[in-house]
Amino acid sequence: MSNLEAYLDQHGPRFEEELCQLLRIPSISTDGQHTAELGQACDWLVDQFRQLGLQAERIETEGPPLAFAQSPPVPGKPIVLVYGHYDVQPADFREDDPPDKRWQSPPFQPTRRNGNIYSRGATDDKGQMLTHIKSAEAVLRTEGRLPVQLKFLIEGEEEVGSHALHAFLQRHADRLACDVAVISDTSQFAPGQPAITCGLRGIAYFELEVRGPNRDLHSGSFGGSLTNPANALCRILTALVDDQGRIQVPGFYEDVQPIPADELRQWLELDFDESRYLQQLGVTALAGEAGYGTLARRWARPTFDVSGLTSGYQQAGAKTVIPAWARAKFSFRLVPRQDPAAIAARLREYLAAVCPPGVTIELTDLHGAPGVMVPPDSPYMAAAARAIERGFGRAPVWIREGGSIPVVTAFRQRLKVDTLLLGWGQEDDNPHGPNEKFSLADFHRGIRASAYLWHELSAVVPPAA
Repeated sequence: MSNLEAYLDQHGPRFEEELCQLLRIPSISTDGQHTAELGQACDWLVDQFRQLGLQAERIETEGPPLAFAQSPPVPGKPIVLVYGHYDVQPADFREDDPPDKRWQSPPFQPTRRNGNIYSRGATDDKGQMLTHIKSAEAVLRTEGRLPVQLKFLIEGEEEVGSHALHAFLQRHADRLACDVAVISDTSQFAPGQPAITCGLRGIAYFELEVRGPNRDLHSGSFGGSLTNPANALCRILTALVDDQGRIQVPGFYEDVQPIPADELRQWLELDFDESRYLQQLGVTALAGEAGYGTLARRWARPTFDVSGLTSGYQQAGAKTVIPAWARAKFSFRLVPRQDPAAIAARLREYLAAVCPPGVTIELTDLHGAPGVMVPPDSPYMAAAARAIERGFGRAPVWIREGGSIPVVTAFRQRLKVDTLLLGWGQEDDNPHGPNEKFSLADFHRGIRASAYLWHELSAVVPPAA
């Protein structure tokens, strides 16, 4: 057994406890109520970096602070930027959810069950991000130095659009100069089948408010004489997509490119079982854009989804009102080449055309990011594949991911580099819902793969060398 492997085995229990320390911090970024906790999580990471002897600092921004650290340069070897985020989603659930769909243990009290660690942020992204810090520790403690220069950039605003990070990138791109970036905030293809993600969908996220009468009205006295804002909102949302799954905004598909035939063939070779997928999700049928299979719909075609609806009376029992307003949050997932700003402009025109008379609408553009593709045949990709095979004991497959990581596009635009998207999570980790989890075995395999990654990347000759 190598010194590295022995160190990882010996210190594995401590790595798990340190993960639990970070998971106990409720660093929620979405509600504006956890500023202190966000700072606490950042400081915890900065302290970790300093314990490793890295040059580390907490960088203040107009939003949550950034944790930044770097190791010494290694002449002739690549500079690798590791990105992650310490902020997490809220840990709420719907009041009408049955008990088995709620958190089975407190979301910020990490709990081990069935080989997993359950906590908000376990897989998105504290657990996955920490694998790279622990791998750097293992290499430094057993070899004395890293074979490449590492720069760590960990933010606290990913779940709400990374506004402060994008501002930092505009002003300080030189500090982040690198040859390749690494992010672990995605998933493996299946249990026991690691993957490298070579494509991400983008997003355009909106809030729509429909306003009607100047107050809530008695539905018996006033019903039938004016437009109900809740009814109008339903009509508007229904008008955004047809029964074939095609989005109806004019010009929406103008920049959508066909999925390459060789990529479709690769997906057909993957061990994807639709019946198992149905069972996992607890539904009886699949749906989506006509003419495409499930993986294509999830990874490489645009979509429209309502994320939240609010209007009228929401408490127990009946109250007969026509609500004064109705509101919805919804998003389009975009594919590479679609421009979120262009989609927003077309959406505004279309909503004005389909809005029923008697109500007014207000559309708020909350955030957007384009999709991105990463070349699968680069030497950095090959190095990552070798490292993953060593760490997980099986070669990875190449997949796309239906979610969005806006910073990947920002790195390409500002730093002129591509990103290795190396996911250690599983598809059922439930990152934005109750009972989020992360496999402890994958946590340790991810640390191993990451440690091998630094060595494999050191064999790649950077362009400037």
